[in-house]
This record gives sequence, structure tokens and C-alpha cells, in this order.
Amino acid sequence: QKYLCNNCNNILKKALQTLCGHRYCSACLSWIVRNNKNAICQKCKEEDPSTLSEGSLLAEERAFGDAAINKEISELKVHCVTLGCSWSGIMKNFEEHQSLCEYALIPCHTGCGHMVMRKKLADHLENGCVNNVTMCQKCKRSLSSSEYQAGWRRKPEPCECSPSTFLFSEFLSFLFQQNCSTPLINKDGCRFSEVGCSFRGSKEKIKEHEKTAVGAHMLLLLQHIKQLKASLCTAAKAPNGSIPQSELNLENKLHVFENIVAVLNKEVETSNLEITAFRRQSELDQNIIRGLELKIAELHRCLMQKDAGLSSLHKSLLFSEQASYDGVFLWKITDVGRKLQDSVTGRTVSLYSPAFYTAKYGYKVCLRVYLNGDGTGKGTHVSLFFVVMRGDYDALLPWPFRHKVTFMLLDQNNREHIIDAFRPDLTSASFQRPVNDMNVASGCPMFLPLSKLQSPKYAYVKEDTLFLKCIIETN
Repeated sequence: QKYLCNNCNNILKKALQTLCGHRYCSACLSWIVRNNKNAICQKCKEEDPSTLSEGSLLAEERAFGDAAINKEISELKVHCVTLGCSWSGIMKNFEEHQSLCEYALIPCHTGCGHMVMRKKLADHLENGCVNNVTMCQKCKRSLSSSEYQAGWRRKPEPCECSPSTFLFSEFLSFLFQQNCSTPLINKDGCRFSEVGCSFRGSKEKIKEHEKTAVGAHMLLLLQHIKQLKASLCTAAKAPNGSIPQSELNLENKLHVFENIVAVLNKEVETSNLEITAFRRQSELDQNIIRGLELKIAELHRCLMQKDAGLSSLHKSLLFSEQASYDGVFLWKITDVGRKLQDSVTGRTVSLYSPAFYTAKYGYKVCLRVYLNGDGTGKGTHVSLFFVVMRGDYDALLPWPFRHKVTFMLLDQNNREHIIDAFRPDLTSASFQRPVNDMNVASGCPMFLPLSKLQSPKYAYVKEDTLFLKCIIETN
């Protein structure tokens, strides 16, 4: 169902998808918009009229080409439904087949009004077409095909348009039932249209068609030649039992034409060999490309591993540079204005400091600050907390953690530092040996009023930077 147009209910041609999500042929959508003012998608009406919206309005500029569905349609398996034809293939090759199908009914190009099977066109032109006449440029007579052929067998010498005096190009024109002076060219159709090929298009498309349909054209030519030979074989002999010279000339030229077709056949075989060699080379190239892609993927994986290793080393180096091993830690926080705003909006509620230690092999701890406050201090104070982290040497340390902790917010004019301190509650889970990466934070929810932090009287924030200091009493 998804491959059908919502207007004509046929397979989509140049599918367009509208804003409402339904698909139309390009030509169908143009017709609907051209013939209906403020056209509404019919499918939207059928599915649920209550959901109609501006997106259901149809307009060519509001639709876009659906390349994905067009590609799927081009790969659909199809078969020819013309009676007697057994062709099957994929959709993108069907249009070319339609122009070559021997069983398809096509109008006679002379304008006689008959619809004939493509494979029987030559027979129709020779025996049944009332409009298939040829004017002799010498004697100016208009004769039907059968009358013209009968004229060759007359005793008197035929005029200059007879086969005995034809150039080969004129002979080809005669084979295709053309006027003697008309070249074998169709402005917008295939050069083989006179033997049954109905392909039409631009010069570029015709060139491409004639390259890809050599085999089909040869079959049409051979069929036409066989019919002409059959008509020669059934023609009556001259009264003296000999074949007229004009028929002998025509027979010779038919042999020449067959030789040309044989040469074409050899060229096709050579082309097929070249194509086979090209495909084989292409397969080898594809194998090489796949091998290179695998190598690139492996190199990419190794590069990612090295990048991860470098990132880990960079973090370790950064940590080593910032780490403190004496229980004293100074935390520099930049972009205070932005980070305070993020805390107010809830984008980044709190900030963690880098980890530091009470000793080389001591407790691993860090600080956590809520610039817009937390708990009882939310929205009014800066909240500052102490966090015990899981360390590498916890098994050798005494628990619970019992060292006094002192917080300081430094006045950058060195006048009035904010200082607060506490001793751990030994019964609190915050100071027991960590089982996760971090224990629950504990500290001062009302460490500093926000009004004081932002007051111009103090220099707690200077150049959008503040400094927090933590001192752990290790004695």
C-alpha cells in the first residue's frame, strides 16, 4: 500500500511526500493543485476528518521528493502483463522493456489507425497498411508496398529508384518502407522505430537507449530481414524460369545487410567479454576496498583506544597537579555569575571539587557547593558540604572518619574571611567507610547569605572568581 499514489492508486511515479505524511505522484499532485483551490489531502479526510490541519493543505512547494521510496520502488520485482509476454525484472528496467516488448500493441506510424502487435508491424506494413505507399522520385508514382515490389519484376527496365540502382543508404530506407529521399532518422525516437522499437526521448536518452538495447535491436532487424526474405522466396519467377535481375540485386543487398548484422553481433560479443572482464576486475577491486575498509576500521579502533588512554593519562596528570596530600585544599571557582544562574534555574544545581587527601595514603575527600543553597539554605544562602570518598587505602584507615573540618570563604581583599567548622557525627553514615564512590555529603547548608556574597562591600567574588578553602585537622 505504501507504494501506491493516494490519488490515482497506481504505483507512485516520482513520489512526493506532503507535510501530512501522505505520498502522491508528482503529476497527480500538480493536477490536484491546478484544478482545486485550497486542496485538502483526500487521505487525511478518509482517515480522520477531525485531525485536519494546515499540514493537510496540498501545495507543490510544501511537498518534497521522497528519494527513499523512489529507490524502493525502482527495485520492486515486476512482470509484463501483456498477453504472451514472459518478461520479468525490476521496476527501473520496466520502462525500457515497454519500448521493446514484441507483444505490445502499438499504433501504426503511417496513421492508418490500426493497433498492431510490435512483432507483426513489418507484416502489417507489407500486407495490410493502406497508407504504406512509396513515391518514386523518377516517375513520381505513388505505389503500395506490394505494387512497388511487383514493379521490380516487370520486363521493362525499372526507373532509377529500383533496387538495381539504389545506394546502400537508400536500400536501408527502402527496407524500412521510407520514401526514397527520406533519411533513416526520427527526431525524437529511436532510429530503429521503423522495425518495432517505440522508445522516445531526448537525444541523450536515445543515445543511452541505443547503447543498452543493441541485442533487442538486432532481434528486431533479423526478424524484419526474415520477413523480407520470405517475401522474396514466395515471389513468382519470370516467364522464362529465371529470377529477374532486380530481385537478384535485392538478394545480394540482403546478404550484405546480414553481414553487417553479423559484424554487429561480433561487436556485441566483444562488448560482453569486456563487460565480463570489467565486472571481474570490479569484484577484485571491491574485495581490495573491503580489505582496506577493515584495516581502516581496525586502525580507527586502535586510535580510539589510544585516545581513551591519552584522556585517562590527561585526567590523571590533571588530578596529580591539583591534588593535595596534607588535608589543606584551596578551590578556585571561575565564572561564578553563570554558575550561580545555572544553580537558580536548576541546570547545574551543585558543583564538586577535585578530590584531595588528608595524607599520602590517607582519606580521600572532596567538597560540594550549592551556589543557590540546598535544604534550609535554598534560595537564601550558599551551602557548602564535605564528602568522604572511597579511596585506595580505606582498608588500612580507622573508621568512622573523626577529623575536624574547617571551611573558609576567602575575602580577596584579605579583610573578613567567612569561617565555619564542624566535627563529624560518628554515628552518621556520611563518615563511615564508603561502600559507593561517595558518601552522603555533610556540612553547612547556611554557610553564607547570598546577599553578602553579592554585596559590593566585600570581595568574596572578584573578577567573577571566588576561593574556597578546606582545612582538615589531622593531628
